Amino acid sequence: MKKMYETRKRLFIILMAFSLLTLVLIFLFAWWLVSKQYLIINQIILTLALVFFILLFIFIAVGLFFLVYSLWSLNIIKGSNIFIKNAIDFLFPMALKLGKLLGINDEKIKNSYIQVSNQLVRLQQPQISPDKILVLAPHCLQRVQCPHKITVNVNNCRCCGQCPIGDLLTLCREKGTQLVVATGGTFARKFIKEKNPEAIVAIACERDLTSGIQDVDKVPVIGVVNERPEGPCFNTKVNLCQVERSINFFLKGGDC
Repeated sequence: MKKMYETRKRLFIILMAFSLLTLVLIFLFAWWLVSKQYLIINQIILTLALVFFILLFIFIAVGLFFLVYSLWSLNIIKGSNIFIKNAIDFLFPMALKLGKLLGINDEKIKNSYIQVSNQLVRLQQPQISPDKILVLAPHCLQRVQCPHKITVNVNNCRCCGQCPIGDLLTLCREKGTQLVVATGGTFARKFIKEKNPEAIVAIACERDLTSGIQDVDKVPVIGVVNERPEGPCFNTKVNLCQVERSINFFLKGGDC
């Protein structure tokens, strides 16, 4: 076990070193191209690089235009999803870094991202059968003192009213939807693969919702941000009305 641990540390350090070396080589190559601009091959490479960045800019700009148009007009243009998704994936990390420089809290930016993502899902107006809707809840909704294991089987919940899990279970039974409680992103992905839903109502904090929505790009997800009166990952709450409206939206394919 010790040898395996040491190998893993060494591998990460080696990869870090090679990453740094790669950056140095890229910088040296760029410097050589600029310093030898009179060579035909350099002019060709620089032209191709310029064309690539122009096309990339146009592609991202088109995606941003479609995104703004969709949110403003409440109508999504057919075939624009790929442009919108790639624009968000490309610009979102930059938006986070820019927000940090401007002193804007990460959670505010991620919450805004979740609202935008939810709105885009609503514009698609999917209509899903209840058994194909998965309500994905975090284990931090369960009362810390509760002795019953619900991450393996949520039906182990005794519905005692001490945490929101019982109400969620009752709601999902009434609606005929699936409910799972995950201990983290790995188990969430495992449940999604096993249940194979056509729509997901995900409950989590801004960080987990953001990464989860980006991971599940082929299934429509409506994110419901949890409430954290006692701090993160500890006896959290959720607005059941928001969860029910989200389920009803997928069932009816209308506003939620």
